[in-house]
Order: sequence, then C-alpha cells, then structure tokens
Amino acid sequence: MKTFLASTLLVLAGLGLATPATAQADFGSCLAGLRSQAAAKGISGQAFDSATRGIAPDLTILELMSNQPEFKTAIWDYLSALVDDERVQDGRTAMRQWGQALASAEARFGVDRHAIAGVWGVESNFGKDIGGRPLVQSLSTLVCYAPRRNEYFKGELMATLKIVQDGDINPANLRGSWAGAFGHTQFMPSTFQRLAVDGDGDGRRDIMASVPDAVHSTANFLRKAGWVNGLPWGYEVRLPANFNQGLAGRKNKKPLSTWAAMGVRRVDGRPLEGSYAAGIIIPAGVNGPAFIVTKNFDAVYSYNAAESYGLAIALLGDRMKGLPGIQTAWPTDDPPLSRAQRRELQQLLTARGYDVGEPDGKIGSKTREAIKDVERRIGLEPRGRPGGKVLEALRG
Repeated sequence: MKTFLASTLLVLAGLGLATPATAQADFGSCLAGLRSQAAAKGISGQAFDSATRGIAPDLTILELMSNQPEFKTAIWDYLSALVDDERVQDGRTAMRQWGQALASAEARFGVDRHAIAGVWGVESNFGKDIGGRPLVQSLSTLVCYAPRRNEYFKGELMATLKIVQDGDINPANLRGSWAGAFGHTQFMPSTFQRLAVDGDGDGRRDIMASVPDAVHSTANFLRKAGWVNGLPWGYEVRLPANFNQGLAGRKNKKPLSTWAAMGVRRVDGRPLEGSYAAGIIIPAGVNGPAFIVTKNFDAVYSYNAAESYGLAIALLGDRMKGLPGIQTAWPTDDPPLSRAQRRELQQLLTARGYDVGEPDGKIGSKTREAIKDVERRIGLEPRGRPGGKVLEALRG
C-alpha cells in the first residue's frame, strides 16, 4: 500500500496536481472537453452523460501501463504460466462445451477452431478472467492522464461510447482490462466496431455475454488479419550449429526448401515439407527453442504485436489438439513455474509468515516482495521472480 501511495503521489506530482481532490477537479474539466468532441463523433450528450456520470480517475492504471508482461517477462516464464497442463485441460473442456459455436465459426471464416480457442484461452482463460474495470473509467483516465498514446485512447473511448449508444452491450457489463480490452477474447472497442459479428443469430454483437459472438468475431479478426485456411501457423525446428542468427525474424520469410538446404529440420528430425514461405523466430536466442512461422502466425501476432503472445496462442492451440509442447529446453538454469507450482509457492510463502494474499497463482506485488526476501536469503539477485530455485528452497 505504501508503494502504491508513493507512486500515485509521483504520478500526481508529474501531472502538476497536488492532491487526489485536485486530480478529480482536473478530471472533470477533461471530461467536459471530451463531451464536445464526442458530439462531433455523433455521440449524444445524453449517452455521454449517462456513461460518465459519477466516475473518478483510476490512477492505478498508470502503473499497469508500464508493466505489460508480454514485453517485460522472460518468455519461458510467460509461456509457462499461459500454456500449462491446467489451461490445456480447461481449454479442451471449453471446446467440448462450445464445440458447435467453434465449428460454425471455423466453417464461416475458414479459421482453425483451435487457433480461435487459443486466443480465447490466452485472453481470458476461457471467459474466467474477462476483467472487471469499467471501460469508460479506464479509457477516460488514460485520455486525461496517460503519459503517452492519449489520442489512441481517445479514439477507443469514443468507440466505447458508440457501443453504449448503439445498444449492442449492456453498459453495466462493459468491463475489461486497464487498457480497455473487453469480452471473452478481449477486443479493443474500435476493433469491436470494425470486426465484431453476431454469432448466435440474435441480431446483437455481445462478446461479453455470448461465447458464439466472441468466437465468431475472433475468427473474423484472424481472417481479416490474413489467416490462410489449411496453412499451419508453424512448428518447432532444430537449427544447424552454424545457423546465422541474423537470418531469423518473423518477416524474413523464405521458401521452406531454402531453410531445408541450410540444414533446418523439424524438432523430431524430419525434413521440412511444403511449398509455402516461412520465417524463423528464436525468442530466446539460438541456444533456445526455434520455430518456423508462416502468415498464420503473423495473423495471430497482429492481435497483440508480441512474439511471446503469438507463441502462447499458437502453442496452446497445438496442445489442445493433442500435440506435444516445446521440446527444446530454454536457456536458463532456473526453470519456470506453471500456475499450479506458483500457487504452491504462494502457499509455502504464507506458511513461512509472508503476507501474499490468496494463493491464486497470480504474481502480484506482495508475492514479488516476499520472493525477493527469499532470493536474498538463498544468495540470488532479488528480482521477485517465481522460479524453480525459489520454489525448491521453500520446499526444503
């Protein structure tokens, strides 16, 4: 709590605001300016006032903005938490439950249902973690206070207000992430306006309450992003010892025959087969896993513009198909933890007297501070990383 208060005061100081009370006053002034801009976008004053009545800025969002895990977390930790046995099993259950909706989305848009389900699983854990922040509050805060991308968030706020006005989704249900993504597959509001579709035939596009709407909309997104029916997203490969690291890259696509001539092979030793072009990504360098990636990986990548994110979706889809996970070891001597192992770590920390809150497998500030203390005690650099060495130390 002290850390949060201190960081909030720093935010306010950087904005030239002395107290939360003056922040609220400044927020009101900002909203007044946005009201006239909304009118120019065809949003009625009644719709604007109804959506913004009584809201206050949520300055905790500014901290979250600078701590996006797909850009700051080691890829082995990121993938271990998102593509573990627990999520694979949950995904297979969800795919059985919503098999008809996924099959119809696949038939309608020509996108592999496992890729659609991969997005669903990574974005919201199959609807379990949709997010609870009111979209209008979050986006208004970002428009008025974010240190960057204010115009982008303004566009998303206007799109949100249009959703409210059009009546596709109950305004009370418009909750999501700190950045404004919402629904089972976490569309940004402007993406919703462009690409959301009705998947259950009720005449509305409700990706919050309707799984068919969400999976059909996601399939439409991937198709528009360039998904090619029948083409694999890629697969793990082994590189020759003399592989030139400079040749790697998602955009540096070459015919498979070219990579084969360089000595690239599937991870099981089989030769590369196919007439399509592909790139090679090596997210942890040449000493870690390597992957052939096609245009379909690019389509998935466009959902969030991070290779680690794209791999999470692709690999989760493969695991739900029954394919094995990554075969090559990551270049670390401190193995990553699954969510079950993270919960165990939190339980062990609690047993040692640390206050980490509910053992839920989510590594928040309390858990990180406790881990740092353990790291110091066992001679590691105090980074707050939930790794195998800390878990083994606590087990001992």
